[in-house]
Amino acid sequence: MAADDDHEGHEGHDIEVHLDRLLSERGMTLTELAHRVGVTNVNLSVLKNGRAKAIRFTTLTRICEVLQCQPGDLLSHRPGPP
Repeated sequence: MAADDDHEGHEGHDIEVHLDRLLSERGMTLTELAHRVGVTNVNLSVLKNGRAKAIRFTTLTRICEVLQCQPGDLLSHRPGPP
């Protein structure tokens, strides 16, 4: 495995997901968000726990619409060690 294939606990990326905070601020459960976005609870859980390797723009759009936020409110870049 190459050194940059997988950062410890980051699934090979340095993107941090703030779904927990957004849900808490809006008093919404993950299950409710999944229903309103039209994705499975499992898929949102994978995203929430930082294990997602990708997200469709259509899903990101729906999450932002439902949570009334911008993509930058949901995701941020946290550089790891070089």
